[in-house]
Amino acid sequence: MTSRHTEHGVELLPVEDASARDAARSLIAEYLRWIASSAATSYGLSFDVDAMVTSDLEDRVKFYPPDGRFYVIRHSNTYIGVGCLKRLTPTVAEVQRMYVQPHARGIGAGRRLIGRLLTDARAIGYEAVRLESLKLLSVAHALYRSIGFVEITPYAESSMNAYQPAEKIETYRSSAVFMELRF
Repeated sequence: MTSRHTEHGVELLPVEDASARDAARSLIAEYLRWIASSAATSYGLSFDVDAMVTSDLEDRVKFYPPDGRFYVIRHSNTYIGVGCLKRLTPTVAEVQRMYVQPHARGIGAGRRLIGRLLTDARAIGYEAVRLESLKLLSVAHALYRSIGFVEITPYAESSMNAYQPAEKIETYRSSAVFMELRF
C-alpha cells in the first residue's frame, strides 16, 4: 500500500517500489560517503559504507514496517533526501540516515521528514525516539532540539557499534551527540 505525504511541494514516499529503492540507495550512499569522509578527517574514524548501504536496503526488518519506516523525499520531481525509523526495543525507536542534499536544505524537507517519523513512531507505539550523529552536524542538532530532542548519554543499542572496531567505540562515542525525545 503506497502512502504519500505531501506538503508545500515536499513529498515523502515510502521505500516500496524500484524507483524509491534506487533513490534511497543513491541518497544513503551519498550521505554515508560524506559522513565517512568527515569522520575520517575530524575524528580518525572509518566504516564500511558499502556494508551499511547493503544492510539498510536488504535487511527487511531494519527500516521497514511493521516496526520501522523508510522514506525518500521528493521535491520538484527530484529525490532530495532520505530518512528511516528503526526499532531498538519494543518501546524505543531510532531515527537513522536523516539526510537532505545540500542544495535542497532550507525548504523544510528535513523538518517535515522528522515530523513524519515521529508521528509514525507514536502510531507504532514507541514511547521514545533516539538518534545519534557526529558532533560536526550542529545544524541537524539544532533542528532536533527545536522539536524537543534532548542530549542523553550514549545508549547500548547504538547502531554504529556494529560498524566500529571495539577499540574505536569510545572514540566514536566522544565524537557523536546522542539525543532522545520521549512522548
